[in-house]
Amino acid sequence: MSATQFPPLQIGKHVAPRPIIQGGMGIRISGANLAAAVAEAGGIGTISAVGLGLNSPYFDPEERNFGRRRANFFEANRLALIDEIKKARELSPTGILAINSMVAAQDHETLVRTAAEQGINLIISGAGLPMHLPEAVADYPDVAIAPIISSVRAARVICRKWGRQYNRLPDALIVEEPRSAGGHLGAKAEQFEVPEFLLPSVIPELVAVLEREFGAKIPVVAAGGIWSREDIERVLALGASGVQMGTRFITTEECDADIRYKEFHLQATPEDVMLVPSPVGLPGRALRNPFVEKAIAGTLEPKNACLASCLHTCSYRDRGENYCILRALDRAARGDVETGLVFAGENGGSAEAIVPVAKLMAELTECP
Repeated sequence: MSATQFPPLQIGKHVAPRPIIQGGMGIRISGANLAAAVAEAGGIGTISAVGLGLNSPYFDPEERNFGRRRANFFEANRLALIDEIKKARELSPTGILAINSMVAAQDHETLVRTAAEQGINLIISGAGLPMHLPEAVADYPDVAIAPIISSVRAARVICRKWGRQYNRLPDALIVEEPRSAGGHLGAKAEQFEVPEFLLPSVIPELVAVLEREFGAKIPVVAAGGIWSREDIERVLALGASGVQMGTRFITTEECDADIRYKEFHLQATPEDVMLVPSPVGLPGRALRNPFVEKAIAGTLEPKNACLASCLHTCSYRDRGENYCILRALDRAARGDVETGLVFAGENGGSAEAIVPVAKLMAELTECP
């Protein structure tokens, strides 16, 4: 591995030579292949634990009884996650591997415990505040835990709760800027320009708060809108210890998505990046296609009953609004880029070619 111009990123007991976490992207956009490639290249590779069982041999979508289908879905997620972690570890025996699990998912704690049992190095948890995450990994001291937050206020809530109840602080905090990030966002659109949610404001304040109020030098990782080496330099200068990048890794050879998904990103322009309503209650950021245009216009016609009640909050399940997020993401990942949901960050439409992960990591971090 060539010399990097950036310092390594240490999270818990794990030290990544390159201070890059590859963001978790579901469903099956970031699986074992992508995560292992990033880990082998010196970063932290992340498997998205969201809905892994849906397109797996463990799930029977034809089961008509909702209760049995729901139980089958959650068990399929657990078994598929085990398979994915084992595959990633075979591909990267010594690299740093993480999962991303959503607090909003009904089986969040089961997936976290499963990953810890399987020897995952890091658990990243977003889409809600993971107030009880330390409890889920209490028997696995080598497993690092890192919540995704969007504000200093959220970080304070987590640190106070964890310190008081579990005598533990996060091993890292990932600050995601809603104005720039892809996928589901941590704020409403009208809040995007509020300083409380902007990286230049949040990072320096959070670094100071962590040391002043909690006596800890917890690594702060910047996420949202990170695309180039210059972007990494910019946020490290603010006080961040590393970055998390998602969209940039979609157009890599090892990305687990269908080739049509990758090519759709290549063909997109920056003008195709749009905010889309989501059944989880906050907006998402995705690429324009017929599905997204209908979702924005409110003209999607629900055709299926709730698949498995996968989320704690879902307007599709509860009121028949919006769409099934699980099915929409799955369709896209399998190559249906017309009627599926293709998430992207604000830099979507900027990729010029599909490249190997090793080449991308070198471009992002090695001394020019």
